[in-house]
Amino acid sequence: MCNVLEVADAAELIINGYAFTKDGRNIRVLNLNRPDRAAIMTDSGEVIETSMDDIELDIVSEYFKRNKKYMED
Repeated sequence: MCNVLEVADAAELIINGYAFTKDGRNIRVLNLNRPDRAAIMTDSGEVIETSMDDIELDIVSEYFKRNKKYMED
């Protein structure tokens, strides 16, 4: 299991308990309240891999689309 505090510290963006971290060209998303729920997305928002259900993934995708401008360099 990952260390939630380390993930939160390294995240570029945290929205409603979801930590968004850049990993090369991809974005890693972790639910800080349920660390077993995670996703990997492309920088355009396409989901590559996930352990989230469809509803949670839809919520996270919308958070990312609305706020990805804050992750840009």
